[in-house]
Amino acid sequence: MVHEPTVLDRLLEISELFQKDMARGNDDSGLTPARVRLLWELAHSGPMSQHELATRMEVSRRNITGLVDALEASGHVARSPHPNDRRSTIVSLAASAQRMMRGMQQEHADLTADLLGAVDPVDRPALERGIDAIAGRLRELIAADEARRAEREGRRA
Repeated sequence: MVHEPTVLDRLLEISELFQKDMARGNDDSGLTPARVRLLWELAHSGPMSQHELATRMEVSRRNITGLVDALEASGHVARSPHPNDRRSTIVSLAASAQRMMRGMQQEHADLTADLLGAVDPVDRPALERGIDAIAGRLRELIAADEARRAEREGRRA
């Protein structure tokens, strides 16, 4: 049975295409998607503690330690003592990673312009509103599901 692709089908296809494009782009850097995501967090938000990185990336402290260890060993990040909490460490981008991330940001801007070039300029504001609405609704659905799971887990404890 053949069916017309739904909006969800198209969004899933776009997600897969972005993942392929990112993987292809990361091949040159030798970085895993998780490491690139950590670098993006630092590039967008600035230096932060490993605890804050773990929270933002929704990974365990152990996982973030492994990611930071690897990125520090490859010269992408540097650790420094937290100015107010001697138990905490601040992670920041190394100069070479700052340059790399600026290049990646430019590539993203170029790809954004190229992709939006496929959309009639009159339709772009509606497209952006629609994408924002879909992303917002998906965040709401995920948050509600997480709340239900937490409530069920609370009842079991």
